[in-house]
Amino acid sequence: MQPNERELALKMGADDAVLFKISDIEFDPRTILKCMFGCADWGKGHTCPSRPGSLMPWEYQQIFSKYSWGVIIHSTDKKISQQVSLALESQAFVDGFYFAFSLCDCALCAECAGLKDKPCLNPKKARPAFHSVGIDVFKTVRKFRLPIETLKDREQTQNWYSAVFIE
Repeated sequence: MQPNERELALKMGADDAVLFKISDIEFDPRTILKCMFGCADWGKGHTCPSRPGSLMPWEYQQIFSKYSWGVIIHSTDKKISQQVSLALESQAFVDGFYFAFSLCDCALCAECAGLKDKPCLNPKKARPAFHSVGIDVFKTVRKFRLPIETLKDREQTQNWYSAVFIE
């Protein structure tokens, strides 16, 4: 996998994709506050930072700092964002980047089993979201002039971001 991930992501349906260096990623441990006190799914999902054994944001930062580069995927469709990131992770692995890892809001199932206190139906594909590992998504994607704003109402188009970290 070389810097043609952007073209591949666009072919697969992403609205945009940008390559990043690890130094472009903005970590902020305060993201966990928005999860803990702003998300109705806290304590329920397989990829949630509240799950048993989950790392803290500062622990994730230490892990992700081992990566060199990657690709950020932008889509207005949550499912496309996840499909593209998982496909790029898989391709990177096949290309020899065996530590490639995707971060994406999960959209694998129509309804998350975790929200019904049941085990995840896709634990090998489910990945944590950008923000749940301590990444300030707003600050990070704004560096690349990608669209992101707080939503004022439910009628606004939501921007979804995923990423593949590569070493």
